[in-house]
Amino acid sequence: MLSLKLKNLAKTRANYYIPQSQLVVFLNYEVGIFASSSSSSSSAYNFYSSSSSSLRTPWVPRSTTTTSDVNKLIQQKNDDVLVQLFKGWFKRNNNALLDRIFKILRSTQSHVDVSPGLSVDLALSQLDLRLSETFVLEVLRYGYHREDVLSCLKFFDWAGRQPGFHHTRATFSYIFKILSRAKLMSLILDFLGNYIKQNYAHKVRFHDTLVMGYAVAGKPEIALQLFGKMRFQGLDLDSFAYHVLLNALVEEKYFDAVQVIFKQISIRGFENDITYSVMMKSFCKQEKLDEAESYLRELAANKRPLSGHVLSVLVDALCKNKKFERASSLIEEFRDSHMVLIEHAYGVLIRDLVKAGKLDGALEFFKNKKSLDGYVPDVFRYNILICRLLRENRLMEVCDLLTEMNEGQISPDEVTMNAALCLFCKAGMVDVALNLYNARSEFGLTPNSMAYNYLINTLCGDGSIDEAYWVLKNCIDQGFLLGRRTFSILADALCRQGNLDKMKELVDVAFERNYLLNDSVLNKYISALCRARKVELGYLVHGELNRRNIVTNQNAYFRLINSFSESNRWDIAAKLLIEMQEKGHKPTRNLFRAVIGSICKMENPEKQFHKLLEMQLSYHEPNCLIYNFFIDGAGHAKRPDLAREVFEMMLRTGIKPSLSSDILMLQGYLKSERVSDALKFFNGLHERRKVGRKLYNILVVGLCKAEKVNTALEVTRQMKENDVVPSIECYEALIQKLFEYQRYSTAVNLINDFEKTGRKLTSFIGNVLLLHSLKTPELYDAWFGLREELEGEDEISGSSMLGLLIGVFCGRVRVSENVVNLEEVIEKCFPPDVYTYNMLLRRLCISRIDDAHGLFDRMRSKGYEPNGWTYDILVRGCISHGRKREAKEWLDEMYREGFEPTDTTKQLI
Repeated sequence: MLSLKLKNLAKTRANYYIPQSQLVVFLNYEVGIFASSSSSSSSAYNFYSSSSSSLRTPWVPRSTTTTSDVNKLIQQKNDDVLVQLFKGWFKRNNNALLDRIFKILRSTQSHVDVSPGLSVDLALSQLDLRLSETFVLEVLRYGYHREDVLSCLKFFDWAGRQPGFHHTRATFSYIFKILSRAKLMSLILDFLGNYIKQNYAHKVRFHDTLVMGYAVAGKPEIALQLFGKMRFQGLDLDSFAYHVLLNALVEEKYFDAVQVIFKQISIRGFENDITYSVMMKSFCKQEKLDEAESYLRELAANKRPLSGHVLSVLVDALCKNKKFERASSLIEEFRDSHMVLIEHAYGVLIRDLVKAGKLDGALEFFKNKKSLDGYVPDVFRYNILICRLLRENRLMEVCDLLTEMNEGQISPDEVTMNAALCLFCKAGMVDVALNLYNARSEFGLTPNSMAYNYLINTLCGDGSIDEAYWVLKNCIDQGFLLGRRTFSILADALCRQGNLDKMKELVDVAFERNYLLNDSVLNKYISALCRARKVELGYLVHGELNRRNIVTNQNAYFRLINSFSESNRWDIAAKLLIEMQEKGHKPTRNLFRAVIGSICKMENPEKQFHKLLEMQLSYHEPNCLIYNFFIDGAGHAKRPDLAREVFEMMLRTGIKPSLSSDILMLQGYLKSERVSDALKFFNGLHERRKVGRKLYNILVVGLCKAEKVNTALEVTRQMKENDVVPSIECYEALIQKLFEYQRYSTAVNLINDFEKTGRKLTSFIGNVLLLHSLKTPELYDAWFGLREELEGEDEISGSSMLGLLIGVFCGRVRVSENVVNLEEVIEKCFPPDVYTYNMLLRRLCISRIDDAHGLFDRMRSKGYEPNGWTYDILVRGCISHGRKREAKEWLDEMYREGFEPTDTTKQLI
């Protein structure tokens, strides 16, 4: 139920809670709980007290139905009740015939083998409409409020061609008004230019119509000239045409001419309430508000026939000048005098307060006038308040007003129905909103852009992506332009789902109808297509963006280039690489690696490699960065020969290679395991620059990866002879390789040398020591041999504690201390990490499985998150000790955390 769901939102948002009792109003016909009372206290218009927004109870429960019964019914029927009740209320809108007319007018489908216009003619004729001035004006007014100018023009043209009906000055004036408000002045002028040729021209006063047409079209000077010719010919305007001309002169600020025409109206005795309203507008447009007030009081004193429009014009002008208190006082003054009908002025003040952002003031005035003066607002005033409240997310008050309208038998219009649809969307009641949307044809609802946006956003948030897609397609078919954010939300959802077929259809329709899509949406679509290995389709979308002068973003370019490179379509990848730079994007080193790697997979790639280099150099001035990109790309593709060619080209062009150039060239040789070329190049560097630790580091680590550990040791020795301290990475790479080759004595000596540099053992080196200690006791023997050489040094040195750890892990040293003490020893030797704790768990699982459980808990308490290896070690340890139940518990937790046991462990389970 709306109230229940909004109550949940109230926990986090102010003004969202709608009382349960509020929606009971909508159940009046369903349950029958209203007493048949005609007292004023139960009137819909006494819903609010003058000083409070809380609801009065406007019903008396019957003895057979209690409030708890109603609440139970609400719970049972839930959303279905709301759908049926709102449907019933919406159907009170007696515009079914008008809805049908405009549905035909908006139709672009031809049901017979004739032009679309004739098809519309036939459909309208079948409605058997009784055309009259009043009915035609009603149709035009209906379309005007919905801003459907084209349909109004179609109907006006069709009506003028029907036998037995002739357009009047009123219908001409109204169609001119519609066109002028839509800024279609040229269309009015074209119409007037061809007016004499129309079949119905002789049926109305020809000169009157021309004067009115040019006046409304914003050409009062032409209208005055035509009026002068009429007077010269002895013709005159009637009252209606005089007032149209007078109003146009005021609108265009021809104030001198206004006085002349006003005098003519007075002489002919045409003065009426419309005259006074237009003259009031004249004062207001000239900012003569004091004179306007005096004029109003003068009219009232002379007991002229006044409607609320005269006062409303002045109230509107005062509000636009931010004189709201003065406007309110003026209304109160004339309300007490009973000389002017002020209901229209009430509505104007409410509207202007809302437009000025004084929503609370508008609501207070609205409620006071309803409760004290019996003011009966029309649907437009309700809509103004409801729409602004919706914008500010004051959903409870929106529901109050909708309830009030329903109780007061006020028929909703399309704005009201769209607002109700938005209310349900904002309240998260997507099923109710969707049901009302699906039933829109039953009560003539045409959702507006705001309703479509809310509905699609809510459906996406609810996970109803298919429904959101269907609604969006329908929205586009109706010609609405959705907000970019809405389209982006749905596109994101479709891309996340991998529903690229629907996304393609949506994008195709948008391109076909020139719908301006959000750039980010299309770029996400391109990326999604690339991830789905539909790179050709992504390339087509990219081409469509180019044709529309929309720049594909950098991320989408990266996706396209990488995807084409992976598909060995180097030609397109290379083209996109150059193109993206022309569009202002900067490629990365990895992007060049991908393209060059694709080229190098071809047979005889040298030609294409140099072609790409030439294209790049022709776009940019040759510089070190560009050459480095190609050296790096060729090196990663294991084509150091191509990298060397680029390096030599750089030297020939007079560009001095940077340190990065030398590093990339050296790495290229090492990656290809061309050790002799790498050493030759490295030795040649001494002639050009001072070789520092960074280059030595690259060479030593590269030699270790190439399994040339002896050469790496020799380079390390040379480094130290040249007073260059090896980096931590050098030591780690060498020690790891020496352990792999079981050269423990050399590794131990290297660790001792590392400690002499004043550095603390790294986690990586410490973990390697522990791992190999678990594998073999030979490491302890090597370490013991080192201890003999170091005899006489401090027994509690770091080496002694590290030796203790090695002895414990290989089983040569037995300790009775608690495992916590062992953790403390590790922390003194090197910083532990998850890998360290896993090694410690492996050691404990061999003989002290109970201590392993405690260590696991301490590990987590210290912030180390267990990984798959952690759980695998514990499962295997429990199995080895015959604790199958505990092993099952650890295995279950392992699965819950998203890890899988190793194949070896699976065989033991």
